[in-house]
Amino acid sequence: METLLKGKILKGVGGLYTVRILTESSPLFGQTVRCRARGAFRYNNEKPLSGDYVTLANEASLAQDSQEGLVIDSILDRKNSLIRPPLANLDYLFVTLAVASPSPVLSTVDKLISICEYNKIEPIIVITKCELDTKKAQDIYNDYKKCGFEVFVLSSAENIGIPLIDDFIKQSMPTKTAAFAGASGIGKSTLLNKLFPELCLSTSEISKKIERGRHTTREVELFPLSEAADCGYIADTPGFSMLDFKRFDFFEKDDLVGTMREFAPYIGECKFTKCTHIKEQGCAIVEAVKCGDIPKSRHESYVELYDVLKSRKKWE
Repeated sequence: METLLKGKILKGVGGLYTVRILTESSPLFGQTVRCRARGAFRYNNEKPLSGDYVTLANEASLAQDSQEGLVIDSILDRKNSLIRPPLANLDYLFVTLAVASPSPVLSTVDKLISICEYNKIEPIIVITKCELDTKKAQDIYNDYKKCGFEVFVLSSAENIGIPLIDDFIKQSMPTKTAAFAGASGIGKSTLLNKLFPELCLSTSEISKKIERGRHTTREVELFPLSEAADCGYIADTPGFSMLDFKRFDFFEKDDLVGTMREFAPYIGECKFTKCTHIKEQGCAIVEAVKCGDIPKSRHESYVELYDVLKSRKKWE
């Protein structure tokens, strides 16, 4: 078996993968092919994921099942991988919340942020429907900006802030993979249609074709943003709203503090070396919250998530 090409998996359903060819010297460069993975992956208990960079080889024995006789030969090193939705090499997660209707649940927002931080995914905070409560939108913006996040305040209805996030995406997305996450009703679909109008029709058509598979397999599909080799990819992800510490073994309670970036300057400054940063006397983080240097809502989320992780049994 001779390795021929490098590609990126855009979708995988029923053992058949759609791969975009990234080898510039190939006549297939920029095109998508459909192929299967070699059988060894089943024995190694390793499954290729959407977002994986892979090498493709030509295997004549699989020609009847694979386009051009190509087969996924190996998975290149991953930056990260998520269980649900099943996705690899995610660079950005646009964590989206509405300022009202529905009201934001900041602990859920912060849970997503912590999962991003642990998996080396850069969280981008997107506050929608700002026209409904401008003061609250500004308060949330200030809190997350203070913590060191990129934050956008938007109104799709009034076209407020759309050019700013659009410019950020155009500058940051080349070669990167991104997804949007958020609860139902926050205006995520409306925002995506504004930001990626060229994908709206194709996404709708593909969704109709694979509707049954979409709801049963919960697969992820990536959409290239252009024909260029270094284009970015936006993920159509059916599962980000379902992330739950109780279901997934993301990390231990002692790792949680490392996922709160605004805590970093205070680590090691507490009176007690085994400080949990919950309410101990002499805790530098608790003092920073009292002084307003760390937003109170972020510490409340930390305490809530710490309690969940503390109560989780190892075998769950």
